[in-house]
Amino acid sequence: MLKGEDFGRLFETFERTAFRLETLAVYDVDEEREEFADFLAGKGLPPDCCDNPWVRAMTGLGKQVARVHVLRSPLSDYLRYELAAYPGNVKAGESIGIIDTARQEVAGLPDHDFWLFDDARVYRMHYTDSGQFIGAELLPDDRLNEYQQYRDIALAHAVSFAEYTAA
Repeated sequence: MLKGEDFGRLFETFERTAFRLETLAVYDVDEEREEFADFLAGKGLPPDCCDNPWVRAMTGLGKQVARVHVLRSPLSDYLRYELAAYPGNVKAGESIGIIDTARQEVAGLPDHDFWLFDDARVYRMHYTDSGQFIGAELLPDDRLNEYQQYRDIALAHAVSFAEYTAA
């Protein structure tokens, strides 16, 4: 399992595309705890959320970054926080789609997160029950087609983040 800096290097070394499927209602991220608490207290998000520098570091090199978040309304506090930061990701060049299972059911998607890099490597994300990241497992090449299909299903059914927030 990759984690920490080893996992972070994946975002420096992919060449063209990175796609993420997100499925959890809560992610327990150490680096976000203070920011999340501030958000819940009504303090808003920090200024760098207006144009996410992490995303910009990839898209600024001409790389494509995309995600589809499968969620269910009503949103958890964490999802309200995460979605509040999405406009900065979009401004930085990330394509974000939403599948709200309270509005539509989509068959054929996994119940777990993954990253697909360059259509060539897929990492299944592992979390504790409380949403803490355990690690990313590189799946064997014979699973690649399966995860490409998951990506295609998610993209075909997702609405853009802008469309989701307008509704």
